[in-house]
Parts: sequence; structure tokens; C-alpha cells
Amino acid sequence: MVGGHYAGTAFGRPGSLIVAVRERAVDGKATAAALAALAQVLDVPARSLRLVAGAAGRDKIVAVTDPPPDLAARLDALRAAR
Repeated sequence: MVGGHYAGTAFGRPGSLIVAVRERAVDGKATAAALAALAQVLDVPARSLRLVAGAAGRDKIVAVTDPPPDLAARLDALRAAR
């Protein structure tokens, strides 16, 4: 979700995480902001995230390089907080 008043994360359909950013989808700014927000909420370095698919679309697939052992627990904590 881009260019709105809300910025944050929420869980969507199973296996997905919705990341909303205020930046517009111009020149990759929204994608960069979404990756930065994802890194922040997962508490991983931004350089550990790699966009696998969806550079020009709303839906993105992101890989976490060298994920921390508790990544699943971090996602569960995010899910429980919503």
C-alpha cells in the first residue's frame, strides 16, 4: 500500500505481510521504503533483505539473506500484536 496516510504493517492472506508506506510508487521510492520498514519491524539489517519479485507491482516477494534463527518467532510476535 503506497502513498496513503497510514504507514505500518498488518497481516493479509496466509503467508503474507502487508507493509504500508507513505512514499509514492515513483522511481522505486515506495519499494525502498517498504523494504526499510520491513527490515525495521523484523529487526534485521536492511542489507539482508532482497527483492525477489514484484519490483514494478503492488505485491512483492522478499527473501531474508542469512535470517536470524528466531525469524519465525518475530513474525509470530507481529501477528499476535495485530
